[in-house]
Amino acid sequence: MEIEGEKILRGSASQFYVAAELSRRGVVAALTMGNSPTTDILCTRPDGEGFVCIQVKTFRKGGRSCSVGLKAERNHGPDFFWVLVGLPTDGDNAPIFYVIPSGEMAVHITKCHTIWVKTPGRDGRPHKDNPIRSVRISRKNIDGWEIKDFMDRWDLIQLRLGMDPNRKLAVIPEDDDETDEESP
Repeated sequence: MEIEGEKILRGSASQFYVAAELSRRGVVAALTMGNSPTTDILCTRPDGEGFVCIQVKTFRKGGRSCSVGLKAERNHGPDFFWVLVGLPTDGDNAPIFYVIPSGEMAVHITKCHTIWVKTPGRDGRPHKDNPIRSVRISRKNIDGWEIKDFMDRWDLIQLRLGMDPNRKLAVIPEDDDETDEESP
């Protein structure tokens, strides 16, 4: 059984990973820290122009699906993105990211849920409608949608903000512990 605090910590870690990836790409990313029901990260260009909202959802790297909830059926517009973050369980590997526009997510989540409700479950019993919505990670979703094409698609956010997605990434030099000053 999972402790509630662990789930919150994983969610927070995912948001910080997303903000870091955006910052490396020159996007200003501000975490809402739970102060917005639909937006985890607000983004803009360094000059303050353009605006994008991001909802972050976490899954265990290697897992089969990511729960996104009922609000994923709503198209929040072209300035809204979902970022699904697969956190590694061993701590040694990097997370994986799927950057999905709201419209794309809404269409497929709605289709998948409609198909699921109409398809008999185990023992031929009908499925009961509920607010649970999820995205299959490692295989096709029930409507045939695969999210693999959205892996690391940070360029979608950069383009929406009017930025060059080919700009050089911010990289920390390997010799970052050395300084020009002499030690005492």
